[in-house]
Amino acid sequence: MEFLTVYIREAHALDGTMPNDRPDSPIVEEPVTAEERKDVAKRCAGALDMSPMTMLIDDMKDSTCQAYAAFPDRLYLVGKDGKIAFAGARGPMGFNPDDLEDGVREALGMEPIKRASSERGFDRDRRGLGGRGGDRRGFGGRGGDRGGRGGDRGGSGGDGDGL
Repeated sequence: MEFLTVYIREAHALDGTMPNDRPDSPIVEEPVTAEERKDVAKRCAGALDMSPMTMLIDDMKDSTCQAYAAFPDRLYLVGKDGKIAFAGARGPMGFNPDDLEDGVREALGMEPIKRASSERGFDRDRRGLGGRGGDRRGFGGRGGDRGGRGGDRGGSGGDGDGL
């Protein structure tokens, strides 16, 4: 099993439609080139200490983000057959790693962990494509996306890249 993060366009870029004004958030502009997006993605990976997880970078056309309806962020589990085994709700409100863990356990033939309903915050269909995703705290760049096709280490086609 391999866990990947795909860096997509920034939800809260300083020059975007919804800049983040929280004092603990990084200040970034929306990248306009693939190199700028890669630089911002590296900062994100370092600041969030995402090692040893591989981070892929969506192309500047946002192909992966669009293919997976990933904005502002979302959790997916892609099976060995290339089919989506779990699609979380869109973030930030729907971002729920516990749901992904349940999806992984189900894919492995294991029982889900019993959790109190208050741990989830709210109850939603965890299997639907209505999605749960989560915002990555303002890291991002000009015009990029956090997409990535399941298991495709080159990103989503186009000029996708990895760190």
